[in-house]
Amino acid sequence: MRAASAVLVVLSTVALLGAAGCSSDASPGTTPSPVPGASSGGSLTIGISFDQPGIGLKDGDTYTGFDVDTATYVAQALGVPKDKITWKEADPADRETLLTSGQVDLVFSSYSITSERRKVVDFAGPYFVAHQDLLVRRNDTDITGPETLDGRTLCSVRNTTSAQRVTQFYRGKITLREYPKFSDCVAALAAGDVDAVSTDDVILAGYAAEPRYRGKLRLVGKGFSDEEYGVGVKKGDTVRVQQVEAALKQYVADGSWRRSLARNVEPSGYAIPDPPTIG
Repeated sequence: MRAASAVLVVLSTVALLGAAGCSSDASPGTTPSPVPGASSGGSLTIGISFDQPGIGLKDGDTYTGFDVDTATYVAQALGVPKDKITWKEADPADRETLLTSGQVDLVFSSYSITSERRKVVDFAGPYFVAHQDLLVRRNDTDITGPETLDGRTLCSVRNTTSAQRVTQFYRGKITLREYPKFSDCVAALAAGDVDAVSTDDVILAGYAAEPRYRGKLRLVGKGFSDEEYGVGVKKGDTVRVQQVEAALKQYVADGSWRRSLARNVEPSGYAIPDPPTIG
């Protein structure tokens, strides 16, 4: 979860509702071609975030967001239809365990590629590059970046790169409070219990655009890291990594990548970047 991309949080995040129990269509009018070695009619269990507006959000039996679209597209390219995908919540602290224990086959959960994580799991991608930023209350103009957090309480989530980076490079007298989910951090910020929340700008933009927070919270808009999102794959499964990367390249090439971002993320005011080089 890393330069900077100016973000204007002015509109609400759009979420298209799909059929109950299914994700939104990843690419209206586009059917991915099977990648080499694709199965036919198999099934997949995929880990996603359940509480990140625009990225991965569960609402009843409906799953929406850019990561959901991306996972759905990749699954179809692997030969797995949408109704054969089982969605499982993948909180940041649980992602490696879900993969190593075999509880999920893949993880699409704003999952930053790092050398430490590569020791435990493999990654396909990257398929998106975000930038770590800060979310603050709208009227708090004193916080202009991580270097101005001295004496403040910062909220982040366990097992994320966000908290590690701030405490490592911007020492000061920062009180770090960690919660299981970013939605908990954002609620604490709105309630005045913490002074800032730090994670990727695209995630923070989605929260700030929610109706309950619109006009109350704002993104600082000075990204200070590059966060390459990858698809988590069980360690050693090089064939699956190659298949997923082939699907991701197709996802970008046929325009589905940009259409998903335009639908799920751009309405928040987030400036859509160019796609990264995959593989």
